Amino acid sequence: MATPKISRRGDQIQESPIRKLAPMALDAVKRGISIHHLNIGQPDIPTPIEFWDAVKCNMHTVLAYGPSIGIPALRESICGYYSRSGISIEPDQVMITTGGSEAVIFSMMATCDPGDEIICFEPFYANYNGFATLSDVKLVPITSSAENGFHLPPSEEITSKITDRTKAILICNPNNPTGTILTDGEIAQLADIVSRHNIYLLADEVYRDFVFDGREHSSILEYPEIADKAVVMDSISKRFSSCGARLGNIVTRNKSLMKTFVKFGQARLCPPTLSQYGATEMYKSMTDDYFTSMVSKYQNRRDILMHELHGQEGIFFLKPEGAFYATIKIPVENTDHFAAWMLTDFSIDGWTTMVAPAEGFYATPGLGLDEIRIAYVLEEDRMRSALEILKAGLQEYKTL
Repeated sequence: MATPKISRRGDQIQESPIRKLAPMALDAVKRGISIHHLNIGQPDIPTPIEFWDAVKCNMHTVLAYGPSIGIPALRESICGYYSRSGISIEPDQVMITTGGSEAVIFSMMATCDPGDEIICFEPFYANYNGFATLSDVKLVPITSSAENGFHLPPSEEITSKITDRTKAILICNPNNPTGTILTDGEIAQLADIVSRHNIYLLADEVYRDFVFDGREHSSILEYPEIADKAVVMDSISKRFSSCGARLGNIVTRNKSLMKTFVKFGQARLCPPTLSQYGATEMYKSMTDDYFTSMVSKYQNRRDILMHELHGQEGIFFLKPEGAFYATIKIPVENTDHFAAWMLTDFSIDGWTTMVAPAEGFYATPGLGLDEIRIAYVLEEDRMRSALEILKAGLQEYKTL
């Protein structure tokens, strides 16, 4: 008997380059190997106690549905968070989503019809590929270069990709997987392009608090000339070390877009209620000292990465400016194979290091084969150990 076909979406959606090696990691653990995880952006900083206290204080008799747009207290507390950065946002311009992932998917679906195009700069967060497939949107990549720190190309190169199907430009700032922070000039450049071509600017600003060396983050919400074209997608996952809460948000001053987002939200009913209680308290309670301390820890880890890998033969990357990632060229032809080999064939004293192959962070076939993404999310001693094992693994792999 014939088996029914799966959908085109199901056939075409990409595997996550971050998670596809998970079965090999599980096998390694079963063999008694411990793993330093530099492959995934899972912070090890404790989730603030305010989250747990708020959840405990809101244990009602019935865990009921909440509003599709999100509970009012959380939306108000997010407005307060932005106001501390000098950005004025009203609660009806904020929608709570089930993770930052839903925020990106809703943004793609609200701005594009099937077959429409979104310009993006590769390498980019790998799941954009999957989100685009789910949304039946075509990503049009513009390749950035490690040699200039993955910053934007000239306006002419960007506008050359605009067609009558182009509906938006998508950025991640600070960037996952490169750690690049766009300058004020680069944001102004994009604001000018979307204004002239009447398209949207979608900004994934999940890492907006993770900026190093005295830099400042520039949000697209600070550009009044694109108020009706700007959509910010965000999440508490990294900011508050709360990945499992699955809570994000969309911010836009475009009333028609927000009305559309809410209709999408009604179709999935509501975001996680308990997580919203916890997030509300974190947004209200976390002081500048919290963010300063958190950023200092990640900057120290970034500096360890630079110290351990700088000057190593065949390794190239520039100092990450923010987030907690680096995209690194290494002297191998296929980092998919290398990353798998580290899990199946290499260890030191019962330990190995897991990294993310970079090919999946590109839309253009064949790019990223000699690159890996490292997430420097481990405390300092473990970071050093993980990188020592990685360097030793590279040396042995090159002799095979």
